[in-house]
Parts: sequence; C-alpha cells; structure tokens
Amino acid sequence: MSDSQPIRSTRFRAEREADWLALETLVKRVESGGTGQLDFQESRSLAELYRKATTSLSVARDISLDKSLLIYLESLVARAFLAVYAPQERLSGVIGRFFGGSASAAVRRSGWAILMAFAALFLGSWVAALLFNQDPAWYYTFVPAELAGERGPGASTETLRAVLFDTEGNLLAQLGAFAAFLFSHNTRVALFSFALGVFACVPSLLLTIYNGLILGAFWALYADRGLGTELFGWLSIHGVTELSALALAAAGGFRLGLAVLFPGGLTRKDSLRAASKDAVKLALVAALMLFVAGLLEGFARQLVTDTTLRIVIGWGIGLMWLAWFMLAGRRAR
Repeated sequence: MSDSQPIRSTRFRAEREADWLALETLVKRVESGGTGQLDFQESRSLAELYRKATTSLSVARDISLDKSLLIYLESLVARAFLAVYAPQERLSGVIGRFFGGSASAAVRRSGWAILMAFAALFLGSWVAALLFNQDPAWYYTFVPAELAGERGPGASTETLRAVLFDTEGNLLAQLGAFAAFLFSHNTRVALFSFALGVFACVPSLLLTIYNGLILGAFWALYADRGLGTELFGWLSIHGVTELSALALAAAGGFRLGLAVLFPGGLTRKDSLRAASKDAVKLALVAALMLFVAGLLEGFARQLVTDTTLRIVIGWGIGLMWLAWFMLAGRRAR
C-alpha cells in the first residue's frame, strides 16, 4: 500500500461520511419498524442516499481504498438495498394473509390432486381389508410389529375392546404409545409424500397407498370382531384431521410431480416453480393439521370415551377445516 492511500481513504470518507451516517440512521429505522416509520421526504432521502452509497462503493473499489472502508460500504449498501427493495410486509401480515385466504385458495386449486391422494388412501385400505378377510395372516404383512403389539388376529375381542375404552393406567399407556407411534408414522409419511412427489408422483402415491394398507388391515381386524363402529369413533376424534393432513401433504407432492410430467406450454423448470407455490402452502396446512391432530390425540382421545361423542367431535372439527378451505378468501377475491 502506498503512503498516499491512507490519506486518500481519509479524504474520501470525510467527503461522504455524513451521507453514509444519514443513510445508516434511516436503514436502522426501517429495520426496526418497517418503511411505515418514514414520512414521504425521509423515504425519498432513503432512495437518494442509497444511490449515493452505491456510487461511493463503486468508486472505492475502482481506486482500491482500504479494506475496512470497503467492508463497511458493502454492508451498508446491502442493508439499504433490503430497506428499499425488499417486501415490507410484517410477519403478522403474512400470517393473516395465509389464514385469510391464501392457504385455502391453494387447497381449492389443488382439488384433483387431493382427490388423487384420498383415492390412493382408500384404495390401500380396501385392498388390505379384502386380503385380511381372505386370510388374517395378511395383517402382519401390512402392520409393522411395533405398531401391532398385542392388537393382532390372535388377540381376544375383549382385549381389542379394552384398548379402545379402558382407562386403566397400563392400558392407557399402551394406547398412548400406539397412538404416538401412529402419529409419528403418519408425520413421516406426510413429509416424504410431499418431498418425493417431484419424482413423477410415484413415491407419494406408493406411500399413501401403504398408509392406507395399514389403516385397512387395522380396520378389518376390528370389524371382524364386531368393533368397527367403536374403532371408527376412536379414529374419528383425531384421524379425520390427521388423515386429511396426510392427503394434503401427498397432494402437494402430486402437484410437483404433475408439474414435471405435464408442464403445458412452460418449461419444466417454470412449471415446477409455479406449482411449488401452492404445493408449499399445502405442506404448511398439513403441518398445521398434524399439530392439531397431535393435540386431539394427546387430550381429547383420552378424555372422551363415548363413541358417538368421539364421532361428533372428530367430524365436527373436520367440517370446520372444510369450511375454512371452501370459504376463506372468497369474499375478498
């Protein structure tokens, strides 16, 4: 470094530092409270000072000023760029828009993908129930051992009934462990169904069918013992929300896969980018529903033991989800 460079940097800073400090003050106000903190004149000053700072940075690079000054200007210009050009909507606004119609509109636009997911789920259930009725040994083919536990074809009817209704500590703990495993399993399936859907929908489809196979085998076992209605009530209280979340996550994966398979007039990259907007919203809604299902599974399932009430609660909450999906945002549009 020549002897004149420190002098040149000092002079360069002295001539422009007042503008930099003024810009830094405005940027800090925007960062702390948004552009709404600024009046009209301050907003104009922010844009003008930002342009001056970018010019200063360009000149500083051209004449190779000291590194610390360059780092300062680069940081200041980057922060000012975000203050001037980045979206200024607050988190509360983003959340309000999501619940106020953005998410539900994505669900409505994904109707066919959601129907595909539910069809795959019910197909797996139907196949498993059909095979179980032919040979109960199929039960262990579909239901993992850690999930089945003592709830298999060899269990007595009273044991199966006790799992659904008894509130004794040991049985309640077993039921809680079973429900926790089922919930974590469905959460993993939902995650992979969404993430792998981009591969031509096939992994999402297979995972959804597989989950249906587990549900169908479990249902067939209880129906065979005359406990189908009781199991329906036990599953309803959390399953309506949980299985719907699984279908929405799979539908998000289907949206990605269909965008790759059928890009229309777009390139596959552009088609995938367009579909991902709705697909991500479906995944977020599915995550929210899984959270609610976890609360229902942890509290309502243990506190409510009447089958009719379980059905009313489960499907009542399901109707609330449906109302949100069908009605939210329509008036605003």
